Amino acid sequence: MRTASKVVGTLEALKEKIESKTARVGIVGLGYVGLPLATEFAKAGFTVTGIDVQPAKVEGLNRGESHVQDVPSAEIAELLKQRRFRATSDFSAVRELDTINICVPTPLRKTKDPDMSFIVSAVDQIAKYFHPGLLVILESTTYPGTTDELLLPTFEKLGFQAGQDFFLCFSPERVDPGNPTFQTHNTPKVVGGITPACTEIGTLFFSQALEKVVPVSNTRVAEMVKLLENTFRMINIGLANEMALMCDGMGINVWEVIEAAATKPFGFMPFYPGPGLGGHCIPIDPFYLSWKTKQSGIEARFIDLAGYINGKMPHFVVDKVQNALNTHGKPLMGSRVHVAGVAYKRNIDDVRESPALDIILLLKKRGALLSYSDPYVPQVKLDEIALTSRPLVESASQADCVVIVTDHSDFDYQGLLDSARLIVDTRNAMKSFPSEKIVRL
Repeated sequence: MRTASKVVGTLEALKEKIESKTARVGIVGLGYVGLPLATEFAKAGFTVTGIDVQPAKVEGLNRGESHVQDVPSAEIAELLKQRRFRATSDFSAVRELDTINICVPTPLRKTKDPDMSFIVSAVDQIAKYFHPGLLVILESTTYPGTTDELLLPTFEKLGFQAGQDFFLCFSPERVDPGNPTFQTHNTPKVVGGITPACTEIGTLFFSQALEKVVPVSNTRVAEMVKLLENTFRMINIGLANEMALMCDGMGINVWEVIEAAATKPFGFMPFYPGPGLGGHCIPIDPFYLSWKTKQSGIEARFIDLAGYINGKMPHFVVDKVQNALNTHGKPLMGSRVHVAGVAYKRNIDDVRESPALDIILLLKKRGALLSYSDPYVPQVKLDEIALTSRPLVESASQADCVVIVTDHSDFDYQGLLDSARLIVDTRNAMKSFPSEKIVRL
């Protein structure tokens, strides 16, 4: 059994390393979460080792080439030059690290239950080179209980005790790709530990590089925070989408309704309808909560209903396109339909869970001849469809209908209006262009 003095010694030794910025920082997973976090700690004066299982990604980073839109290649090149950052695929680097942040994907299986395989794989690799004094922080979005049910037993099986020999926390990622105002360094960072000592050291660690840290009492609270944030958005977007469906049936402009409602200075927060949910969080995270609560015999009715409504929106959009073409005397089958924007949100290059992909497949299934424009996504491949982005205005002049799915600010909307025969606008991107050519969601 360890003495209290040894426990204090381990904690104080790690504190001293963190405060002096001599702690060797490790980031497992160099995607849209891990790479920005790695660069923030490197810019703060730490030496950072990024670990990723994709060799091409590692090789590109070590050449100074960033694959993440929010991290400029010049920044990576400068950190390499200063020897503040390096990337590797070799988990044996863990032997030399003092802290490790796990930022790996946590997708859903087709059955809507969590796929923990990326976390399990990363934790198993870390366990091979685990050593006393290590701070491990899981950042991958997951269900409440993951940290203490999955990570804690793996590390304690090695003979170490959390809060004494090592420190274990959960801190939910809050990355919003393409957000010009809130990025990794100035988005408040929630952190909760297995023990109070874990929370203390995790808070100290993040405070060295990030503007604000919000400690909570334990890992389950921290895990639940992220799920609440994204479930809140998913449900309210679902409400906005259901309102759009109702307004469409009654011939009411839903955008005008929301704009007027938003003038109320209290008790209302505007959410907007769209072609469906996309991205790495909102379409996925609430189902982690739904899955977990069902294990406890609790039915997550709001989540399931909002998921159903949001899932209907790509079908609603395709129906809109078909009906709009009908009013112009054209069937959808054989018509040339051009999709404007395939990224899941404006001004980014990420197509994960993008509703545009569902819309393309549904249009293809109904016999449409497809093309698309997206300045951020040069190619799209799904099932048997392979498309290359084309110039918007030129393509619009050749199409029977243009569907605005992603409202990129780079698009020439005036040129689109001048050249297109028919436009279905799912984002209210052309609200400043009144025209009979435009059919709004």
